Amino acid sequence: MGFEQPRGRTRKAGSQHDTTRDGQAISFNRPPRESLRPWVSHIYGIRMVAPEMAIISCGIFSDSPMLRVLLDGDWHADDADGSHLFHRQALFFGPQSRRMPVSVRGSFATVGLALKPGACHALGGPSAESIMDRILPYPALGWDEAALMDRFDPAADVAQWMDALEDCMEALVAQAGGKPPNRTTERFYRLAFEDPSLTVTACADRLAVDKRKLERVSKRDFGLSPKQVLRRARALDMAAHLRGVADLAEAQELALRYFDQSHLIRDFSAMFAMTPMQFVRTPQPLMTITLEARQARRLEALDRLEEGKRRPWQ
Repeated sequence: MGFEQPRGRTRKAGSQHDTTRDGQAISFNRPPRESLRPWVSHIYGIRMVAPEMAIISCGIFSDSPMLRVLLDGDWHADDADGSHLFHRQALFFGPQSRRMPVSVRGSFATVGLALKPGACHALGGPSAESIMDRILPYPALGWDEAALMDRFDPAADVAQWMDALEDCMEALVAQAGGKPPNRTTERFYRLAFEDPSLTVTACADRLAVDKRKLERVSKRDFGLSPKQVLRRARALDMAAHLRGVADLAEAQELALRYFDQSHLIRDFSAMFAMTPMQFVRTPQPLMTITLEARQARRLEALDRLEEGKRRPWQ
């Protein structure tokens, strides 16, 4: 995804993003600063310069609640409550059970961070179940949107935006008392990264918890049953592979997580509203950005990628 600078418009700053080996645009993304790691999975930022009327029609799919600050671009999204138009504003995206259609017109810039499962509950925020597949305006959470937006200088670079968002999140954590997420939730999230083919019973055994407790914790902190969390993780890993933002060394392992081709097509179609073949053939710039950030954090969490090192798809 790349655009030439449109003529007749002032360019305050050029595109700022990373790329895969085949030239796909991906965000700058990294783990958060040490003080935020109990609650935040990763932080990202991207700025793309595009012709004024250029439209990217795509979608996103995140397994984590996301605080996203839209700094440029005319955005449209369809969530569980309906269709929405956004411009320069701060939004809180709940975790997703399926692909969310999203489009953007013109140049765009955004910075955001992904909360770990259970972070909302620990910090006194809304339950994961209540915000599943929904977008909430920043003020709906009782936070000062104007004060947040003032932190982002349009002329600053993406790294400065990422730092500013971390500063804001540190203040929110301190204000909420700094309680960390549930340990069982954290360990189950890692299991979903490691082997989402596990049964719920096997997960409960590995976590040394009662299966009913795992069900309760999962519904509270993921918004889904444990079985649905594992099914979603399988699909997201496969989607990352299909978009070329996964470790090729895992390709066979990812495929073997599905019983057969019909199993893959059924699960994938239910969550992405298209078959795997359609997913490969359809341009997916925004989806690829989302999947790449998650896959980088997954490999780091599993100690398969040293933090800050070049990723296999770059």
